[in-house]
Amino acid sequence: MQHRPNSRVGERVSGCQSEEVSVTRRALFRLLAPLALLAVVAGCCQVPGGRCRDWWCNGFKVGPNYSRPQSPVASEWIDYANPRVKSEEQQLSAWWTVFNDPTLNQLIETAYQQNLTLREAGARILEARAQLGIAQGNLFPQSQSAFGDYSRVKLSTNTANPPASAWFSNWDAGLTASWELDFWGRYRRAIEAADAGLDASVEDYDDVLVVLLSDVAASYVQYRTFEQRLVYARANVEIQRLSYQLADDKFKAGATTERDVQQAKQVLEQTEALIPTLEIGKRQAANRLCVLLGMPPTNLEAILGTGTGVPVAPLDVAVGVPADLIRRRPDVRRAERQVAAQSARIGLAVSDLYPHISILGTIGVEAAQFGNLFKTPGSMIGEIGPGVRWDILNYGRLVNNVRVQDARFQQLAYAYQNQVLDAGREVEDAIVLFLRSQEQSQHLDASVEAAARTVKITTEQYNEGFVDFTPVYLFQSILTQQQDQSALAQGDIALGLIAVYRALGGGWEIRLNDTVLEANAATMPQPFQELPPPEAAPNDIRFQSFLFESATSEMPRDELRKRSDGALPETTSMIGHGPGERGST
Repeated sequence: MQHRPNSRVGERVSGCQSEEVSVTRRALFRLLAPLALLAVVAGCCQVPGGRCRDWWCNGFKVGPNYSRPQSPVASEWIDYANPRVKSEEQQLSAWWTVFNDPTLNQLIETAYQQNLTLREAGARILEARAQLGIAQGNLFPQSQSAFGDYSRVKLSTNTANPPASAWFSNWDAGLTASWELDFWGRYRRAIEAADAGLDASVEDYDDVLVVLLSDVAASYVQYRTFEQRLVYARANVEIQRLSYQLADDKFKAGATTERDVQQAKQVLEQTEALIPTLEIGKRQAANRLCVLLGMPPTNLEAILGTGTGVPVAPLDVAVGVPADLIRRRPDVRRAERQVAAQSARIGLAVSDLYPHISILGTIGVEAAQFGNLFKTPGSMIGEIGPGVRWDILNYGRLVNNVRVQDARFQQLAYAYQNQVLDAGREVEDAIVLFLRSQEQSQHLDASVEAAARTVKITTEQYNEGFVDFTPVYLFQSILTQQQDQSALAQGDIALGLIAVYRALGGGWEIRLNDTVLEANAATMPQPFQELPPPEAAPNDIRFQSFLFESATSEMPRDELRKRSDGALPETTSMIGHGPGERGST
């Protein structure tokens, strides 16, 4: 007869063993958990952006800290010794007023209020601001949702252990949330990137504004230049028509040959052929102005008037020093902010190498009958606890993503440095155009005066029969060319000064202070009609007026940018940067 152990004793032994195993597991967990956490933190040493001390000192953020790339800037301008190039800094917020042209002032104001490209840039600021809000929202529980379900269930009665009731209902409702803790600075780096992106969009708006104002002034100068060239051409046509009539009369009287008549006709037709070309250029300049003003192409002669001549530029210009370009030019500041945003994205990529630590929770009610659903605490359900997700066996994808972001950073850093070089080149190009155009204009004015005197003397000699028509033909052609070149040189002086102010990044400050525009509006008529916003369906808020107001002139300064003076962080060397810092090679 076999001996059978007492079942109750066996149960007690089994229970003791289970309890012992459970206690052992809890103790083991308490022992291993700190070691696991230490191993995770020690992993900082094994990935780009590296050491635990840096992670701690960075405010519990992995990835590099940003420092502005070094930028190559000349110590002085090439023409710094020229007395017409002044090194003191000038207020450029209303640089167009140096021309003392009320019509130009009015065009600037209208373009600032109505230009669609500027409104588009303003809308990009609104987009970047919303993106920053999204990034900031990720610091809080990322998933929060309410749920509610009802189900009617039928179970099988043909099973080994059939249920007591084959049919039953189930009602439940509640809330669930998940919160990934920003243990490695993932979401704070995303906020840094979005914040730098917002700054870049503001600088982009300022750059569009700088380009817009210079384009309006340049198109206006070109319009006036074509107008002046037409005045010269039409005046020469009248002179040459009289010479042609004189040559024809002398030929009919037998006092000269037909060659004189044909020479007079040739120079007259050649000058008249110049007029349509100049009228085309004038019309095209006016059409460019219309688009810049945010209005359909129309005839601007009634608005711009006639006979005012090419705007007269001052003889000198204050350009400051080359280092001011980094602070003043919006496109340079935009390029620097893009570098800063990309630096933060490196930290974002590095954070993917670490475990994602989350807190998960659910709370709600559940019951078989709807009437019992809210009878708490009996119907209440819930759970809360931590969760860890660690992307492993990614076959180099995460590490290579860090390398991708780093390579993009290098590209933007080089682009920023190249932007600084281009900025210096543009200023130098504009300065030499402004200075040399003045010299060219002086020589051409003297040449025009001499040519006009020569034409008068030669015409008198031809009228008295001392010379044939060849000298008259020659000097009238020269006078036409010299006057046309003189008008172009006068325009180049103004265009050169406009290019200087554009290259210096002048004009964007008007969005910070509209007093200049208000003063202009008080003294000038209002010939332009405001461009209406795009049409939209009723109740469509996409194109309401507040969008365009906040995207253009009415956008407050403190919402547009955080740096009132456009200053950037102190420059630090990008070569040999330490751990936790970011630079360019």
